[in-house]
Amino acid sequence: MKGLLKYLKPYTKESILAPAFKLVEALLDLIVPLVIADIVNTGVKTGNRQYIIIRFAFLILLAVAGLGFSITAQFFAARASVGFAAALRRDLFSHIQNFSFEKLDKIGTETLITRITGDVAQLQNGVNMVLRLLLRSPFIVFGAMIMAFTINVKAALIFVISIPVLAGVVSAIMWITIPLYKKVQSLLDGVLLTTRENLTGVRVIRAFCKEEEEVKEFDNKNDAFTKMNLFVGRISALLNPATYVLINIATCILFLHAGDSVYTGEMEQGDLLALYNYMAQMIVELVKLASLIITINKALACGERVSAVLKEEPGMAYPDKEEASEEADSNPYTDSEIAVLFDHVSFSYAGSKEDALTDLNFVIHAGETIGIIGGTGSGKSTLVNLIPRFYDATKGSVEVFGRDVKEYAQGELIQNIGVVPQKAVLFAGSIRDNLKWGNENATEEEIARALEISQSSEIVEKKEGKLDEIVEQGGKNFSGGQKQRLTIARALVKNPRILILDDSSSALDYATDLKLRRALKSLDGEMTTFIVSQRTSSIQNADLILVLDDGQIVGSGTHEELLKDCDVYREIYDSQTKDNGEESA
Repeated sequence: MKGLLKYLKPYTKESILAPAFKLVEALLDLIVPLVIADIVNTGVKTGNRQYIIIRFAFLILLAVAGLGFSITAQFFAARASVGFAAALRRDLFSHIQNFSFEKLDKIGTETLITRITGDVAQLQNGVNMVLRLLLRSPFIVFGAMIMAFTINVKAALIFVISIPVLAGVVSAIMWITIPLYKKVQSLLDGVLLTTRENLTGVRVIRAFCKEEEEVKEFDNKNDAFTKMNLFVGRISALLNPATYVLINIATCILFLHAGDSVYTGEMEQGDLLALYNYMAQMIVELVKLASLIITINKALACGERVSAVLKEEPGMAYPDKEEASEEADSNPYTDSEIAVLFDHVSFSYAGSKEDALTDLNFVIHAGETIGIIGGTGSGKSTLVNLIPRFYDATKGSVEVFGRDVKEYAQGELIQNIGVVPQKAVLFAGSIRDNLKWGNENATEEEIARALEISQSSEIVEKKEGKLDEIVEQGGKNFSGGQKQRLTIARALVKNPRILILDDSSSALDYATDLKLRRALKSLDGEMTTFIVSQRTSSIQNADLILVLDDGQIVGSGTHEELLKDCDVYREIYDSQTKDNGEESA
């Protein structure tokens, strides 16, 4: 949590001025009971109306000045807290962007969303309240005690005794609630996960008539979240009645003692009224302090969660750009004909006891088209994810253009690789905006060429806005096949040296898929292409086909060679041609 204070450094001035103005306002509040006592002791006692009016005007002046100081303090507190949250949110988002796929899998998307939104918002509110009230409330409480000593020492002893008792009660409740608020935020992560799954998978849920089961699951998680929230809320709610009871007891003792002093003439009536006002101020400030402590507890719990994410290592270490450049200059194979080399590569996902890939060995030359096929869960996507270093190999090494992928500076390797993932993703904006993700400086000719190769020209031409047609969030105004073709176009705009198509034509009809493959085949021999597919027709013209089964390469060669020598490939081919009547293309 202390590490987050650096985000307040740019707002040091505001962080000082906000509580300073609040303390001045508090000082004015402490003067008010003395003025009231003076009105009673002098004006009312002597019947001097002019004196009463002058003092009343002074009270109005104090109120106006206090309001001005309060508004100014709120301005500085808001500016500091908003700036703090903006800087923290920006760094948190940037830090998450550097996480490896393995780290993202480990932490979970839903909890990261909660921490970058809800947790940061709680921190912003906490910072705002702390700057405004953390010093003001204790200042009023202790200031009231000191002012009571200037009126009557014996009566002031009641303040001296009550304040430590109140502080003990507040500290005990705070000590109990802080860990509970962490549990509340963790349960909120679960609610968010269920909500996210249901909203993204609503069509599947309805297709299987699982609405009632999903509602029950949501209700269970929501009930657990609500119960924990109510439990910690009830404990926190004890602060107000506890402080009220203790202060009212102190007030009764004050009247019991001071009443006798007034009766015997040892104390003026106005002084008793001032003491009561100071006690009332303590009540108000302690109630504010109780609410502030609840807010601080939530902010501390959220701060620890945010700090935990910031402390997480990205999951991958990269050499700096100078070291990577020197390594590239000294490496004679950087521009060699070998594009990708797997040297005894094995890989297992975090927490898994079994390898997803086992002892893979193969060499891919520049300009070749590689087909990768295998059953579900055989490791096809895992294999191609090691090439751009989305994951690090558990054993062995992966080399791209003669260099180990771990020797590339951050972002250097992926600049040469275009990846089209299994799930086609478009972002809100225009078609042009999405295509320029591949290359911000792409010309109209380059975009048109990428659209033509990916068989997307027809999609754009039919849209009223052409390239400027609006893409809604998640590309929901495009079909699955349209999204796949546009994501392929986006990768081609990048003009990569290596293109990875991870089952990216699954939503395309066979005719469109055939046109796409022919267009890719007609490209210059500079680009190395990896095609992951479930269809033998999509890869049968590849220069080399790798057949995976349970994370191992069980066959490699051309289509004709594999039909003769690889049982797994032949079974896949026969199931697609004989049973479904698919013709080779």
